[in-house]
Amino acid sequence: MNAEMEMETLKPGQLLARGVCRHLLSHGFVTVEELTPTRGRRVDVMALGPKGEIWVVECKSSRADFQSDNKWQDYLEWCDRFFWAVDQEFPIDLLPDDSGLIIADAYDGEVIRMPDEHKLAPARRKVLTQKFARHAARRAHAARDPDARIRI
Repeated sequence: MNAEMEMETLKPGQLLARGVCRHLLSHGFVTVEELTPTRGRRVDVMALGPKGEIWVVECKSSRADFQSDNKWQDYLEWCDRFFWAVDQEFPIDLLPDDSGLIIADAYDGEVIRMPDEHKLAPARRKVLTQKFARHAARRAHAARDPDARIRI
């Protein structure tokens, strides 16, 4: 599939996630999308930094998308820093002031507001790092062998 066709099949939130992941990579972070830190919750982007820091980024493509999300506060206990990623047209005054802010598009992003750090407990960091690694490995395997029966 060529890049243009791929762009047409991605939803607005997925396009934001793509730009966020590209931006974070330029700062030494590796990322996975749609990781489940705990049962019933799935973060849009989880980033693992060069010093082991864990960031969660929730991508919101519209006011309605943000207002319908009543679970985002559950993610705060699963990261060192929490961010919203939105496009330039998003009404950022809706977003909580104490969370991070990334303005993004399908190609890149920029951290506009850095949130305070709330360090994870070592045991939780270990569990999340292992989940991150397993999630990334399953995705890589599925990309190499699409016919394999791998639950992502």
